[in-house]
Amino acid sequence: MSDRIGELARAFERFPGIGPRQAKRFVYHLLSVSGADRAKLSELIAKIGSDVHQCPECMRFSNGNGPLCAYCADPARDDALLTLVEKDQDLAALERAGTYRGRYFVLGGVLTLSGKGAIRERDLIRVVGMRLGRGLKEIVLALSATSEGEHTSDRIRELLAPYRERVRISTLGRGLATGSELEYSDAETLRAALAGRKET
Repeated sequence: MSDRIGELARAFERFPGIGPRQAKRFVYHLLSVSGADRAKLSELIAKIGSDVHQCPECMRFSNGNGPLCAYCADPARDDALLTLVEKDQDLAALERAGTYRGRYFVLGGVLTLSGKGAIRERDLIRVVGMRLGRGLKEIVLALSATSEGEHTSDRIRELLAPYRERVRISTLGRGLATGSELEYSDAETLRAALAGRKET
């Protein structure tokens, strides 16, 4: 007979930031709730792939009815600005700050100094080309203030070198402490970082 508790705990351990003890807590919590609650969770997990899609312009995961997410479909947003973020959670953090009204692109990760990790390089080049035709003037590198974020920014500058005469490339200003992740920054810090961005 298979070890269902251990098997499910190992599945939870594959989630980002979840260790063995936390994974076991999830399993025992599921065992303590009603069968209806477990069934609902199971249904939500099963349907997420069909109900959520990736926006072809910003690469963010979205529940929208159309192909574009709400931010890309909004005609009131500023086409002159494109902010690059590592992940969907970073985009959400910038939106919570309430001051940025431009467009976004989600890189899908960062690059490490050891050569691990990946970003959506081809999609980025495609989207920047498309956005230039819509009046793009500035690309903001809104990456975490970590060595991986810096390394990724360097790679993006290389990729965007052919566009440097047509578009300004800037980074977030002071306010973000070195080593901090965008996702966990408070709204006031993000507002200051956006307001103080500088060309690189």
